[in-house]
Amino acid sequence: AFKAAVLIQQWYRRHVARLEMRRRCTWRIFQSIEYSCEQDQIKLHNFFSYLMDQFTPSSSKERDFISRMFISGESYKEAELEKYCDYESIEVPDSYTGPHLSFPLLPDHATALLEAFQQKQQLHARYVLNLLHETRKHLKQLPNISHVSTCYSEEVTVCGDLHGQLDDLFLIFYKNGLPSPSKSYVFNGDFVDRGKQSLEILVILFTFLLIYPKEVHLNRGNHEDHMVNLRYGFTKEVMQKYKVHGKKILRMFQNVFCWLPLATLIDQKVLIIHGGISDTTDLDMLEKVQRDKFISVLRLKKRKETSRKPQIQAINGESESGTDAAGVEAAPRLSLQPQSAQAPSTANRLEFSRWLRQTVQEQIDTCRRLVDISESEPEELTYSSMVSLKDADEPCWTRQEEWKQVLDILWSDPMPQEGCRENKVRGGGCYFGPDVTEKFLDKYSLQFLIRSHECKQEGYEFCHNRKVLTIFSASNYYEIGSNRGAYVKLGPDLIPHFVQYQANKTAHLLTMTQRQGFLESAFRALREKLFAHTSALISAFKSYDRDNTGKITLSNWATAVESVLRLGLPWRMLRPQLVRSTENGMLEYKSWLDDLAMEQRSQEHIQSSLLEVIYRNRSNLETIFRIIDRDHSGLISFEEFQQTWKLFSSHMNIELTDDGINDLVRSIDFNKDGNIDFNEFLEAFRLVKQCP
Repeated sequence: AFKAAVLIQQWYRRHVARLEMRRRCTWRIFQSIEYSCEQDQIKLHNFFSYLMDQFTPSSSKERDFISRMFISGESYKEAELEKYCDYESIEVPDSYTGPHLSFPLLPDHATALLEAFQQKQQLHARYVLNLLHETRKHLKQLPNISHVSTCYSEEVTVCGDLHGQLDDLFLIFYKNGLPSPSKSYVFNGDFVDRGKQSLEILVILFTFLLIYPKEVHLNRGNHEDHMVNLRYGFTKEVMQKYKVHGKKILRMFQNVFCWLPLATLIDQKVLIIHGGISDTTDLDMLEKVQRDKFISVLRLKKRKETSRKPQIQAINGESESGTDAAGVEAAPRLSLQPQSAQAPSTANRLEFSRWLRQTVQEQIDTCRRLVDISESEPEELTYSSMVSLKDADEPCWTRQEEWKQVLDILWSDPMPQEGCRENKVRGGGCYFGPDVTEKFLDKYSLQFLIRSHECKQEGYEFCHNRKVLTIFSASNYYEIGSNRGAYVKLGPDLIPHFVQYQANKTAHLLTMTQRQGFLESAFRALREKLFAHTSALISAFKSYDRDNTGKITLSNWATAVESVLRLGLPWRMLRPQLVRSTENGMLEYKSWLDDLAMEQRSQEHIQSSLLEVIYRNRSNLETIFRIIDRDHSGLISFEEFQQTWKLFSSHMNIELTDDGINDLVRSIDFNKDGNIDFNEFLEAFRLVKQCP
């Protein structure tokens, strides 16, 4: 009996170890595919940015159209935005049974919203726009780095990514309590995308922000970016929920996102940022950056930079003497001292007051010209503009340097190795090592960093000698049972206390084997990824099959697959799940690829080579479609398609007349309704692929 018990125990331990190893492998698959999609998004965006830089519009109308299409959110000035998103003109019908909002907001309004969203009710568009209008006004007065003290509340609760998962937010409030004067919260970005209730999360958080402005703090994440929203679902969600006023609501969200603070500092000792840091992260610069200029952190405006450099050098006292290489004289030093006539005597108060107002206005106009603010913008001073005026005599930074600072804190990840290097896995930000963390903490007298941005199996994870804490609040992020969510509470002693949870009720009832069954979906996603690169894989396999036997070793198979997909996965360990049969350690790669094709064709009855192209490019095609669909109507107008095709043809050196483009767009419009929907858009690529 004793020997039998030992054998059973050994068998059980081996079984649990195998399941744990499979769980870790599937986790790596999910994460690698997620990061490769983010990399594709940045590559696609860089491609469009390159086209924009190289394209020369033939007319002012064409230039304005292209600018509006690809620079969403930047064409509206203050007054224009207020007029465009006029919520007062929207009537609430008597038949509306959802929650009502009146300003200033009260705690009862927040409670009503929570109850309404639990019952799947929707807030009327008028109230959404009104809420966004008030939130924007509040955010504009906040500094880039919010300061929180534990002296005024017993503890501060820090939450990580929520990604549209409203059940997780409800569970946090149920376990920890609603925001109140004695219950402070910091939400560390990535409120939107991927999940289906991003809008409801934002409405709740903005409501509590306005009710308790000193107790609720919101940081910007890398998904609070309209270019990222085009790919990962928030844009689509808003347009589906608000078909009439969705475009206005999206425009306001885009503008509100760029006013979100960049970081939060607790007791001057704990810094909370969404992504991470780099070896060049400078909190002094981040304090003074005009954060609203970065509507999309993925896109940096380059054209105005050259015109600003002489002005910036002049402010810093670096104006070069003589002429430059082109023989152009260096820009004269711009002084911020009053250039008006000598100040009149203070005895004549009226005259002195008039002179003072004129002098101040001249300095404001000078500062506006230096920072590229047009005269059509309002007189209202924001926090960042006040800092700019106050510190006008201190060093100024180029837009490139400021953009790099914001990009790094939103997109970076920690790594166990020393140093700092480019984050090629995500495509943005950097990887920073423990030495970078140590120097940064010492420089600013900090105890540790709290960041989010990465899904963790337990909901949180320490690294860099417990100096960097990652907190992630979206449970079941990849699949049911894939991970826990967590939040952290900090008291006056700044010792972190964690609370973990699973928002899905069924996740608690799953056995370990059942949890692995759910995670098998990772292998399905990986097989789709392999199938989408069939052509490239065949070329890679043939390079190892020099005798044209149709067979390669499993070691060569693993090397070839990684060279094509570049996911950084342990392919030899994953082989049993991906390669079902081998002969004497050799793989017949053509039959293996045929099996992958059969698996995908069983889901969609399309030609195999064509299906491969669609699988590989569908996400990019959908993003391109949404970029072209400037008004987010779900349809591309003929004009939108024509202007975009001109952009592509200029890049590919294809000469097409307007008549030729018109014929092309009519041929794609299969149902002849004057617009192109997404299915017609995909069908056009399928027809192109089928052409000999």
